Amino acid sequence: MSLVVAVLLGWSLMAIVMAGLWWHQKRRGDPGIVDVAWGLGVGAIGGLFCLLASQGDRTRRGVLAILVVAWSIRLSSHIAARLKKLPGDGRYQTLRVQWGVAAQAKFFGFFQLQAFWSMLFALPILVAATNPRPFPQVTDLAAIGLWILAVCGEAIADRQLQQFRIDPANRGQVCRRGLWYFSRHPNYFFEWLHWWSYPLFAVGAPWWGLAVFGPLAMYWFLTRVTGIPPTEAQAIRSRGDAYREYQSSTSPFFPWFPRSEQAVR
Repeated sequence: MSLVVAVLLGWSLMAIVMAGLWWHQKRRGDPGIVDVAWGLGVGAIGGLFCLLASQGDRTRRGVLAILVVAWSIRLSSHIAARLKKLPGDGRYQTLRVQWGVAAQAKFFGFFQLQAFWSMLFALPILVAATNPRPFPQVTDLAAIGLWILAVCGEAIADRQLQQFRIDPANRGQVCRRGLWYFSRHPNYFFEWLHWWSYPLFAVGAPWWGLAVFGPLAMYWFLTRVTGIPPTEAQAIRSRGDAYREYQSSTSPFFPWFPRSEQAVR
């Protein structure tokens, strides 16, 4: 099977899965399931690419498959647990109101767009999997170290926020504990950092530059489109001035020390 066929196959499978999930959310009323499916889809397609990229070093392909599947399971299981324990994602509820009677038609298009992006975000993994250099290179070891740091950092940030949210005493308050003291979105930062591991795995591969698409696109999405803007708009609606003060004192993305002494743990 050619790699072009593999890409089309992965995209087609995700399109079918997303169509089914759109029908499911139409009946259940929670579009947040698309976030669970996106992560699992990238992991599944990435694993498929590692299996089919026969020209790449076999050991590197195996390591890549393990890492991308582990990342996708960790991320998607966290989102699924959050959806189960907490009310529906406010971002999607806001879209439902804004779109009105056209909401379900637009959600269908949105789900299909996520199928397309699942395939595109798996492309850096495909590029890395075609790397013919013997494993391990120094860049491979750096990639593994970066992957561990990023995925563990994101898991810690998610855990800190989850523990803050489930405490009734924190209702209406802003989480400034741990990593959230240094960044308003440390989970997004570490998610973005994780995507730099695949270009490192790809160093020496044909079309290596394409692997950089992952972190660049992820940064744009997280800071400009589906990440920070709608998340902070929802935070202001639910927390008001407390979140506005947090915005004025704390870095939005890259971890750094707060600009005000008012930003306390």
